[in-house]
Amino acid sequence: MHDPRLTPVRDDIAAKYLEGKVKAARFVEGKVFEVSDAIAPLRRAPAADAEQMTQALRGERVTVYDRNGEGWAWGQLADDGYVGWIPEAALTAPGAAPTHKVTALRTLAFPGASIKLPPLEALPMGTKLAILREDGAFAVTREGWHLPRQHLAPLDAMAPDFVGVAEQFVGTPYLWGGKSSLGIDCSGLVQIALTASGTGCPRDSDMQQDGLGRELTSAEARHLQRGDLIFWKGHVAIARDATTIVHANAHHMATVVENTQAAIARIKAAGSDVLVIKRL
Repeated sequence: MHDPRLTPVRDDIAAKYLEGKVKAARFVEGKVFEVSDAIAPLRRAPAADAEQMTQALRGERVTVYDRNGEGWAWGQLADDGYVGWIPEAALTAPGAAPTHKVTALRTLAFPGASIKLPPLEALPMGTKLAILREDGAFAVTREGWHLPRQHLAPLDAMAPDFVGVAEQFVGTPYLWGGKSSLGIDCSGLVQIALTASGTGCPRDSDMQQDGLGRELTSAEARHLQRGDLIFWKGHVAIARDATTIVHANAHHMATVVENTQAAIARIKAAGSDVLVIKRL
């Protein structure tokens, strides 16, 4: 079976690269666009009140295979392969290839080289930008936006500790499908943090459970190390050390640091046991 979250196929249309592998009425090449909004929702259905499955950040590429004529485009994100409906208004023709990424939780884009100017946009961690030049303390994007240089790094720069990245999100509101400091979910936190440290990471917790690290033995699991991932059905947490975790969760409706055993007991009482613990 093909995972519909990662496979651009419907009964009426599918991506050309899937021809011969799936059944559909027609196959199309698709057209590549770039996300121009700071944060764009990827929804299960073409409606503003449909479930948000994930988010795309400015600078991400999206291959669009269909449009519904009512402002929604159906396509696949280039970075993690997620498939869904995105507002057409959030897309633009691809510009110069990105050179840098935002490494701060959020940064502000100014219209010129002064922090006293009213900012044009707030951009979350992971945003990709094409930087053309430097102007004092600022980096200047292809749009002419000025961003604080210390909030940016080259695309190939790697954060040394992905857990440290995740810890920066403590206090962030919980948001189903969220991927920014305005709102994030458990697997979004893991994905953003691992991506910042140069580790490719799928979007959802079940994909992460299947695709990341090696399973710990019960003996190893008694001695958790920083960076171990604890999986429940539909949930994932990151070990900070032997006794605490950091995770975005709907119980606290926020990203929090919590005692590991207390969290395991609380989640078990709600009906879910730990499925597996993985070490990267």
